[in-house]
Amino acid sequence: QVHLVESGGGLVQAGGSLRLSCASSGSIFGIDDMGWYRQAPGKQRELVAAISSGGSTNYADSVKGRFTISRDNAKNAVYLQMNSLKPEDTAVYYCYAINLLTYWGQGTQVTVSS
Repeated sequence: QVHLVESGGGLVQAGGSLRLSCASSGSIFGIDDMGWYRQAPGKQRELVAAISSGGSTNYADSVKGRFTISRDNAKNAVYLQMNSLKPEDTAVYYCYAINLLTYWGQGTQVTVSS
């Protein structure tokens, strides 16, 4: 079992920045991909960004150039720096980690006001 806890969400004005963090514990040896999904009200959950254990990254087109994902393999933690936030970025952001199975955090709310 891998336990994930997100932090760093909140309310910010459009154009502002937030940094999300996700700390892992439990069976963290051998975690492969980690990343972030988000789900806005009435919409499906969508991939925001992912990072492999080797550091390869993947971003949704809607966040390219604004968001940066990073990872601390020693801590098995993953981060999401979000800049130039837009109201359409408002969603619950979920951290995930893959270690044979996919594990999810409880989510953290990000609200961007116009």
